[in-house]
Amino acid sequence: MDDIKNSIQEAIGLSPGNQDKILYSLLIFVVLAIIRFAILKIVWRITEDPKSRYTWKRTVSFTVGALTLILILSVWIKAIGQFGAFLGLLSAGVAIALKDPLTNIAGWFFILTRQPFSLGDRVQIGEQAGDVIDIRLFQFTLLEIGNWVNADQSTGRIIHIPNGTVFTQAQSNYSAGFKFIWNELAVLVTFESNWQLAKDILQKIVNAHAEALSVDAEKKIIEASKKYMIFYQYLTPTVYTSVEDSGVLLTMRYVCEPRKRRNSEHHIWEDVLKLFAQNKDIEFAYPTQRFYKRPAEKDDSPL
Repeated sequence: MDDIKNSIQEAIGLSPGNQDKILYSLLIFVVLAIIRFAILKIVWRITEDPKSRYTWKRTVSFTVGALTLILILSVWIKAIGQFGAFLGLLSAGVAIALKDPLTNIAGWFFILTRQPFSLGDRVQIGEQAGDVIDIRLFQFTLLEIGNWVNADQSTGRIIHIPNGTVFTQAQSNYSAGFKFIWNELAVLVTFESNWQLAKDILQKIVNAHAEALSVDAEKKIIEASKKYMIFYQYLTPTVYTSVEDSGVLLTMRYVCEPRKRRNSEHHIWEDVLKLFAQNKDIEFAYPTQRFYKRPAEKDDSPL
């Protein structure tokens, strides 16, 4: 009977030693899965912050997965050693065939270690811009901004970008380092307008909306200068003067938070329209054309 049992085991490739290895592997998988479930349940109980929950889920899943792989490999390491040469040739072929996936894995490792951006940052990669809402082994995900929507507001579309893109495309980060951006609003008034009064009005408006942000930005730039070589001499709002074909161009320049750019423009423009309407000597300029009618020529021909 034992001979028959041993013959069956040898036929299907399950020796008593291999049976133990399979049992140990299943035990490792089940125990670590239970540990992962328990940790996530505790996290879900103590926090309701979506970002914290996501970070914990990704970290625990990666850690448990890596630990499971290491422990199972340690159980089967002797069996793997017997196929070392075969695995060496196989890995070389796989590396060539799976160049793009391996590049994406390398990009994922680069994102985690160097952190050109992290979860929640607003970034632009090539022509794509948005808020980072997910980072996975092969790709990261953006909630798109811009495109057909003005002032960097969300379009509602989700964009999946391969991680390997970080090696080939420039990355612009709205959130890292100096957590503010410069914004400009141009107001064009006619040459006949009292442009000096208009400039004073615009300066008061932009000060009211952005001067407090400038104070906060100065503190942030001191922190950012510890990591990056960032230097701004003046962060206070200002109004610049220039001349265009149609009139005097007054440009308001101020710092704002990236996600509040459109709201800041909305409130500033409403104040500009209200205060300009109260001053009759200030008029908005716009491109115009003049047409001259040539007088009719006198007909001297004989009757």
